[in-house]
Order: sequence, then structure tokens, then C-alpha cells
Amino acid sequence: MKQDKSLVQIALYAALIAALGLIPPVPFITGIPITAQTLGVMLAGVMLGPWRGALAMALFIFVVALGAPLLAGGRGGLGVFVGPTAGFAIGFPFAAFATGYMALWLKRLPVFPAALLASVFGGIVVLYLFGITGFKLISGRDWLDALLVMAVFIPGDLVKAVIAAGVAQAVVKGLPGAMLTR
Repeated sequence: MKQDKSLVQIALYAALIAALGLIPPVPFITGIPITAQTLGVMLAGVMLGPWRGALAMALFIFVVALGAPLLAGGRGGLGVFVGPTAGFAIGFPFAAFATGYMALWLKRLPVFPAALLASVFGGIVVLYLFGITGFKLISGRDWLDALLVMAVFIPGDLVKAVIAAGVAQAVVKGLPGAMLTR
């Protein structure tokens, strides 16, 4: 029964990030859209913990690789793994894992600051390591240029981290058992 519940949670968060991809992306001069999907990565890690969060994101990426147009802008298929956002997509499971791990490590803190710090660490620091690396490798730009191109997205992701922390706090108040990092 517990395994069935875990599978449902993993599928639910994979579906959540797919739904967040339906929100129309804001095009940006770099060719990289501003999306809500990184919020889903943060929530998966904070709410499900490292392993389930990573599995939810791996399931999502697997479905995208099969061709489902679930990434922002209706993108899917293997071609997304050779575009400027490939590093972000590949980094989703690792970022969710890092977010969940940090949330567990910080569980002695109140929910909001723990979820906020975990979301910033996994959903920004770790995810951007993958994203900047992928962008640099695919675009051929130098490291500093790639970093500067991506830096413009950080303020929006900080807002998403605050939203993820607020959602986590609200969920814990209403359904304390729903946050598996507590």
C-alpha cells in the first residue's frame, strides 16, 4: 500500500510540472523562455523528498523524451536535449533531489525558511549548474558569458522559491503528512 502511495505521488508531481508547462512561457531575448516549471522542480523536492522528487522529475523527462510536448512552449522529443535549455531539462531530477535532501537536512527549522533555503539551493544553485553548463556547451559561449545570460532569470526563480516555501507551509498546516521532508 505504501509503495502504491509513493507511485501516485511521483506521478502527481510529474503531472504538476507538465501542467506548469502549459502556462504560456514568456519569450526572452536569449531564446530561453521564462517558465513556471522550475517551481514544480522545487515543490517536488520539498514535498516528496530527494528520491521521490528526483523520480518524479525523471518520469517527466522520460515522457518528454518520448515526444510528449510537455516542456514550456509545447516542446518535447529528443530534440529538446540539444537546444539551449537542455541542461535545465537534464538537471530537473538532480535539482529535485538536491532540494529534497536540503529540505530533510533543514527539517529542524520552521517550514517556510527550510523550504525556501532548500528551493534556492536545489532549484536555483544546482539547476543552474546544469543549465549554464548545457547552455555553454550548446551555444559555444565562454563560461562568464553563459553565466551572465542566465543571471537574468535568477530574480524570477527567487520568486518561485518563495512561492514553493509558501505552498509548503500552507500544505503542512492543512495536511501535515503530505510533506514527506518533515
